[in-house]
Amino acid sequence: MIDVNRKGEVWVFAEQHNGHLEDTPLELMSKARRLADSLGVKLAAVLLGDTVKGLATKLVQYGADKVYVVEQPLLRAYQTNSYAKVMVELIHKHKPQIVLYGATTTGRDLAPRIASAAKAGLTADCTDLQIGDHQTVKDGKLHKNLLFQVRPAFGGNIVATIINYDRWPQMATVREGVMPMPQPDVKRKGEIIELKTQLSQQDLPLEILAEQKRPKKVDLKGARIIVAGGAGVGSKENFKLIWDLANCLGAAPAGSRAAVDLGFIDKDHQVGQTGTTVRPSLYIAVGISGAIQHQAGMSQSQKIVAINKDPEAPIFQIAHYKILGDLNEVVPKMITAIKEKDVENK
Repeated sequence: MIDVNRKGEVWVFAEQHNGHLEDTPLELMSKARRLADSLGVKLAAVLLGDTVKGLATKLVQYGADKVYVVEQPLLRAYQTNSYAKVMVELIHKHKPQIVLYGATTTGRDLAPRIASAAKAGLTADCTDLQIGDHQTVKDGKLHKNLLFQVRPAFGGNIVATIINYDRWPQMATVREGVMPMPQPDVKRKGEIIELKTQLSQQDLPLEILAEQKRPKKVDLKGARIIVAGGAGVGSKENFKLIWDLANCLGAAPAGSRAAVDLGFIDKDHQVGQTGTTVRPSLYIAVGISGAIQHQAGMSQSQKIVAINKDPEAPIFQIAHYKILGDLNEVVPKMITAIKEKDVENK
């Protein structure tokens, strides 16, 4: 167990691959900056890899006061053992009070290993983080300035707030896209601290012969308009309506988990708790009931239009514009109206 350090820094694990910073740690900077300011401590990023020091400046521009850089040829490619060993060494030495990771494939692999080695708590897939006080029932002791780790629980049917008052650092993985990307400040100054680590080939039990990555078919996080269909669309053939409406609007087509599970659309297009979190200017939900699992991934959209024939559909509770009707009648009429408007504008 790491000694509780009430003045410890807030850390963000700066995930990078092949010398390229992922978006998730940059997104985390916006929330981590507010957490650090609330606690009155420094915000630090931890950057591991080989010849990655050049990325440190970008992390400073996105809000870091410090960047701990560990460069080592054996850290060139991500492996759980080597990265976890270095992170645990740094945690024992510098004693941060909060460590945040993106809930990416790497973050979900690395964070539990670190939590186990450090005997610290870890909350996975958080959608929000706050600072607050908590009084324990057993002894009535008031614990101030704890990290409130908010995440969907019990299959997404409730939203739980999890705290960790006696085993630090407080650690969490945070879902991609739930924090807005901050604007970089190119004039911002920070401290770049280069550290050494002792790694040997024995710390890398695997030999990586080749690495292949398949790019996603769609960039939902960057889409300004999204048209998403749910199980209510009825069939893969009928899902053509979603694609047609999206094409008319220059939007990205998407789907709920139910639509993906039914084979209506590919998983790369999934929005929701187990898919991509989005915040477009316009989100059109067609035949989506709007369970909390789906709302977790799109409720921050600037404008939400819901089309559903069920007046009790939960999606109507968060929609700005509600269309009660059969999507097979409503969507074709929308497509026709959009096309006619385009002709008039020409």
